[in-house]
Amino acid sequence: MRLGLKIFLGFFLIVGIAAFFVMRVFVNEVKPGVRQAMESTLVDAANVLAVIAAPDLKAGNIADGTFAAQMATAQRRDPKAMVWRFPKRSVEYRVTITDTRGIVIFDSRGQDVGRDNSRWNDVYRTLRGEYGARSSPETPGDETSTVMHVAAPMYDPDDGHTLIGVLTVSQPNDTIDPFIAASQRAIVARGAWLIGLSALIGLLMTWWLSRGIGSLSRYAKAVSAGEPVPPPRRRRDEIGDLGQALETMRRKLEGKAYVEQYVQSLTHEMKSPLAAIRGAAELLQEPLPEADRQRFAGNIVQQERRLTETIDQLLRLAEVEQHGWLQKRGEVDLVALCRALVEDAGPSLQAARLQLDCQMPEQALMHGDAFLLRQALSNLLDNAIAFSPEDSRIVLSVQQVEEGWSVSLRDAGPGVPDYALERVFERFYSLSRPRSGQRSSGLGLPFVAEVARLHGGSAHLRNHGDGGAEARLVLPRA
Repeated sequence: MRLGLKIFLGFFLIVGIAAFFVMRVFVNEVKPGVRQAMESTLVDAANVLAVIAAPDLKAGNIADGTFAAQMATAQRRDPKAMVWRFPKRSVEYRVTITDTRGIVIFDSRGQDVGRDNSRWNDVYRTLRGEYGARSSPETPGDETSTVMHVAAPMYDPDDGHTLIGVLTVSQPNDTIDPFIAASQRAIVARGAWLIGLSALIGLLMTWWLSRGIGSLSRYAKAVSAGEPVPPPRRRRDEIGDLGQALETMRRKLEGKAYVEQYVQSLTHEMKSPLAAIRGAAELLQEPLPEADRQRFAGNIVQQERRLTETIDQLLRLAEVEQHGWLQKRGEVDLVALCRALVEDAGPSLQAARLQLDCQMPEQALMHGDAFLLRQALSNLLDNAIAFSPEDSRIVLSVQQVEEGWSVSLRDAGPGVPDYALERVFERFYSLSRPRSGQRSSGLGLPFVAEVARLHGGSAHLRNHGDGGAEARLVLPRA
């Protein structure tokens, strides 16, 4: 299982369990909470009605007095109320009054007059000076329909402390069931939204973390495979710090290996010119004819130039290889770049008695480093000049291809031997120039290939069907 999925499942599991238990607590607490609120209102109502009904009870006309008439009138009223989306069209209160023995002497519904309620908890506790309340089935044996009863003591209105009866107010619990169900549904719905929102936040957080960790993983794999890759994007967190630490470690490790590799390569390439210089210098210490002395001195100058060229080319190649990615990027017009290159190469073309034909569109835009691209194209043009016979033509063309832009230079020279075609882009591999017979540093084409790679393109060298060699630089469009 991938790390991102583990993080998301862990986050969602924690939030889901917490939300489940919280919702369960809320849902389970709604019903008793609402019933407690209803009981509180019944307590108030019972005590108010007990005070109102006390005079009629003491006078002995509780069944047909003013209180009984007012209760009958109240129960016929239509409140026409809308309580939290639920209509209320009748008064559900039921009032019963018992004497000091617990015998019902008044019932607002006229059903239980004469019944002994002294054993019921509401009457029993109230007669003993305690708070009396109970919840019992409306129909004996039917636990699905219960009624809440709350009692209040009735005192003698003259002295205010002599108990003369008990007034009980009752209300069916199912009258508040719609409110309980609506509250529970609202809690569940909002809980579902909470879980969904938490899942979305968890998904975004997981994506954000996985993206950072994934970039580090891809970076580490590319480094392990020896691929040049830019460092991870800077982030102001621990993942960003880890990425910078990995990049620093990579630079230090690659720096050591890079120096060792280039020291070995440079040492190997310097052996031959140094041996030639040493041999010529030893001969020059002996008496020689003037012609031989001039020849050996010229050989020393030639080998010194070869060493200087090798070191310069090696430094240029090292600079682009060490970075591994473009340090500068801007809009480049390849056509303008080629025209400037042709203008600069005019003296070299004239000295070699060569003509340069250009086949280019009006504009060829791309994004890249203009300086590196010009150096790469300059290397290709120098090679074309070096391998072209006198009084021949070099064709420079820029054309649009499927991959982007193709910049090609074709000479009229002998072409590349078949055995060398696969090795021309190897470092320090070179062929003798037809006119001078000398070899170059063998670093020009590797530099071109590296510049092409940095720009997301490629470099190619092949023998043209009409003769000569053709070097191509394929680069992506802007």
